Amino acid sequence: MDSQNFLRVAPDVKLGKNTRLFAFVNLYGCEIGDDTKVGTFVEIQKGSKIGCRCKISSHTFICEGVIIEDEVFVGHNVTFINDLFPRATTAAGAPQTEADWNCVNTYIKKGASIGSSATILAGITVGEGALVGAGSVVTKDVPARAVVAGNPARVLRYLPAPR
Repeated sequence: MDSQNFLRVAPDVKLGKNTRLFAFVNLYGCEIGDDTKVGTFVEIQKGSKIGCRCKISSHTFICEGVIIEDEVFVGHNVTFINDLFPRATTAAGAPQTEADWNCVNTYIKKGASIGSSATILAGITVGEGALVGAGSVVTKDVPARAVVAGNPARVLRYLPAPR
């Protein structure tokens, strides 16, 4: 069976050189840089950008408005959120459409790592080289080279500068 039968890649997706996609991915309206690996059961929505040499592990959800720079590791089952006040309906009770909400961008800076099952709330910036612990709920910006963990995530320490 051809693995392409298990990929949903819309024609508006921009894939870099040597990008590797595994089965059961759903990609539309996004950009993925060179040498990036996207694991099984990953969805990357429109308006998202993934840099070069990233690893996006299985079962991860990257919603509209998430910008991931180069050399970022995203663990298994990581969830990004792009709405500060999610609702199913408008004040009048009608189902919401894209016109009824505001997408809030989230930024993951170069070389950051996000542990498995972390949740990154809307509008967050995870700084360059930072490390988010597995299972963390990130509710505030993470400084560069910080190690954060918990619910809500708190700074535990800082990593040394690269040599």
